[in-house]
Amino acid sequence: MSPPKNPVKTPAKSPSVSLANGRPYLAIPGPSVIPDRVLKAMHRPAPNIYTGELVEMVHGMVPDLKAVARCSGDVALYVANGHGVWEAALANTCARGDRVLVVATGMFARNWANMATGLGLAVEILDFGDRGTFDPGLVEATLRSDTQGTIKAVMAVQVDTATSVRNDIAALRAAMDASGHGALLMVDCIACLACDDFRMDEWGVDVMMTGCQKGLMTPPGMGFVYFNEKASEARARLELVSPYWDWTTRVSPEAFYQYFYGTAPTHHLYGLREALTMILHEEGLEPVLARHAALARAVWAALEAWGQGPGAGHVEMNVADPALRSHAVTCVRMQAPHATALRDWVTAHAGLTLGIGLGMAPPGDPAWHGFFRIGHMGHVNAHMVLGALGAVDAGLKALGIPHGPGALEAAAGVVAEA
Repeated sequence: MSPPKNPVKTPAKSPSVSLANGRPYLAIPGPSVIPDRVLKAMHRPAPNIYTGELVEMVHGMVPDLKAVARCSGDVALYVANGHGVWEAALANTCARGDRVLVVATGMFARNWANMATGLGLAVEILDFGDRGTFDPGLVEATLRSDTQGTIKAVMAVQVDTATSVRNDIAALRAAMDASGHGALLMVDCIACLACDDFRMDEWGVDVMMTGCQKGLMTPPGMGFVYFNEKASEARARLELVSPYWDWTTRVSPEAFYQYFYGTAPTHHLYGLREALTMILHEEGLEPVLARHAALARAVWAALEAWGQGPGAGHVEMNVADPALRSHAVTCVRMQAPHATALRDWVTAHAGLTLGIGLGMAPPGDPAWHGFFRIGHMGHVNAHMVLGALGAVDAGLKALGIPHGPGALEAAAGVVAEA
């Protein structure tokens, strides 16, 4: 019997290779990367919410919350996101029919203005667009024209997460003081507290609000409203404040549950305690701010290089002036639809998630696909940022998007100097 013929072998298919497997990197401008230590601190049984360890921990944590904001006044704690503390700030300072002035440099200031309108306030917006800061002279002139003092508050966002514009809050206070107007200064620091420098007392801020999910490195769910004596006096003049938002009992509770007008966000508090320890008692607030500044400069160096030569007109930072850029987030402009294509590519092939463009064009408008944002806030270091920039560089090459050379070398140079 003749031996059987050798069967024809079918070439084996190459296995599908993904370079995205492994730990993903969420490089969006919040929620930020949560430290493993914070997650571990939260991984515990539910505690007693009336007496004992949790109560003492929160009493001891309030001074640290104030220290991050350089605030000697009060801070009220809420189970809420940023929109919640927007409302809390307004509910404790303004009555229906009161007039407020909003200084807008992006979508989030406009959204806060919309909330004020929904609460029955008379809102005037000074809108300075999406690529630069406010005009102090115009703010001063507007306040001077209010000879009857009907404007109760000036509302501003220190860093608008959508545009990455960083406003000079000390300059805003100076413009208000020059006008001689007595309005409250209310500032949203949701995107930037513990990333960009903020000095509540020194800069004359009356009310500030922030959330736990960005520079404070804790999962979303808690918000904070800081306020001084002038803001307390405004609260005392109001006839009615919604009981949940009323900050009065939250800052001087007779019982622990009054901190939160109900059940405390127990596990968030354990996580926040660990995050504040890392920021204030280990690394230190000034080094934390310096780290964010250096990593932001590395991101900017890469983007500047990508935008040169073949990349001119294809890759561009939204904010041209480095002095006006946030150290927490950078908004990038590209020709549509390249930004969406790049975001999709780095997610699928590199395990990196970049932020979508917000407020720069309406969803559904083709121009919406021409923006993305890089979050560099919170628990980030050099290798994370350089790795993210390397993934973006690979995506630009893979997709054939025109860009200049030398971006990674430029970013590494910044890190080396720092």
